[in-house]
Amino acid sequence: MSPIIYRGITLRNILYYVSILIVSCLFIGYAVFQARFLLVGPVITLENIPDTIQVERVVTLQGSAENIAFLSLNGRQIYTDKKGYFQETLVLENGYTVATVQAQDRYGRSSSYTKEFVYIIPEAK
Repeated sequence: MSPIIYRGITLRNILYYVSILIVSCLFIGYAVFQARFLLVGPVITLENIPDTIQVERVVTLQGSAENIAFLSLNGRQIYTDKKGYFQETLVLENGYTVATVQAQDRYGRSSSYTKEFVYIIPEAK
C-alpha cells in the first residue's frame, strides 16, 4: 500500500506536525497554569470584618494571605500559619483608627487592605 501523497505532503508528515503542535500547546498551557501565582501577585482576604463603629477597644482582624513574602499590620510584621491564615488583635485609640494590612511578594509587588474604625467610649452608668 503506497502512502497518500498530495503535492509532496504525506499523511505521516501531517500527523507528525499536528502531534508536535498539540504537545507544544499542552506544554505552554501547563506553564501558564503554573505561573498563575506569579502573575496574580499577593492576595489578602479578610474574614469576619469587624464593624466600623466599635464600643470595644480591642478588635481582631483575621484572614488569609496568598503569594506573599512579607505581611504587616500598620507597618508591624505579622505572621501566617502554614496555610496562610493570620489572626491579629488591634487596640483602638479613642476616636478614629486606621488599620492597614499590607502584603508584599518576593518580586516587590504589593497589595493592601485598609479598614477604618471609630471607637466610641461607652458612657458610665
